[in-house]
Amino acid sequence: MTHIIPVILSGGSGTRLWPLSVEQRPKQFLSLVSDRSMFADTLARAIDASRFGPALIIGAERHTALMEAEISDAALADARIILEPVARNTAPAIALAAVAAGGSEAVMLVMPSDHVIADIPAFLAAIDTALPAAQQGWLVTFGINPTGPETGFGYIRMGKPLDEAPGVWAVDRFIEKPVREKAEAMLAEGEHCWNAGIFMLRADRYLEELEKHAPDICRAVHHALDGVALNERLIRPEPGRFAACPSDSIDYAVMERATRVGIVPVSCGWSDVGSWDALAQIGVSDDDGNTVSGDVIALDSQNSFIYADGITVTASGISDLIVIANGSHVMIVPKGRSQDVKRIAETLKAASKPKASPPG
Repeated sequence: MTHIIPVILSGGSGTRLWPLSVEQRPKQFLSLVSDRSMFADTLARAIDASRFGPALIIGAERHTALMEAEISDAALADARIILEPVARNTAPAIALAAVAAGGSEAVMLVMPSDHVIADIPAFLAAIDTALPAAQQGWLVTFGINPTGPETGFGYIRMGKPLDEAPGVWAVDRFIEKPVREKAEAMLAEGEHCWNAGIFMLRADRYLEELEKHAPDICRAVHHALDGVALNERLIRPEPGRFAACPSDSIDYAVMERATRVGIVPVSCGWSDVGSWDALAQIGVSDDDGNTVSGDVIALDSQNSFIYADGITVTASGISDLIVIANGSHVMIVPKGRSQDVKRIAETLKAASKPKASPPG
């Protein structure tokens, strides 16, 4: 049986779930939806030794200790971490993994480390469906069957089904995040999936397409790993050479340009947890519609999401609010406005910078 290499992407600037998620500890290292971190939950999806080989993790040098702590279990003894000296987006990150995998016919399952998948059996079934197509050289993406006209996700239009791989369709086209009217039209039309950013592809096929469509990235990654021991627990690309690599996503650099691109649609309880609003939707609410976590007392309050981290939060008479408190910061926004978090964090950062002293 083919052993699939799990490739875990662990980048991120840690701003979308501020104030809990910060640059030093972005959201994948937080326990937000279970008693484990989202990073650990991602690894657990690919721990079955009958289906998966040792994991390859791509992450930032500054998060080395956090990642090593997550793979301290004996079952992950053979996992390797490729430490990016600088962030260069997903196309170079996956290229690092493909080279570390030997650039061979090894099949890689590429997953972000900060997504939620509630229905693991459905996800594993989709992996089994995608495997034959990936083995035959198709670059396969997993599309989430949409549950509403979301405007925060990219979409993928499905083309014709593949005769050689039942359950896999050719990708007709990728669609940028749409306005609501367009999202509603696509939902009514059918044949569209949300772009989850999860892929299954052979290492050699990915590098082949990368060389064709983004040769500067391909060359820079090979150059950065030239002479680097790839079997070590920690793999460090040469910093200067990797810094010279162009930054681009796998979608733009490869998937939207390649010809043999397939899609497996799946309903697996997926969320990219891209905002506090998204996390509120995942949680279980009480009879008043409140979702709470931590030490929270909410009186006469409705439809609010309250998250207390190491501090007691009390509320009375509130509705439709998101309240996040961690002892250092408290953030309160109306539901539907959690995308303001990045602007709030940037404003706070700017305000905290020391002001220049007047001359003289």
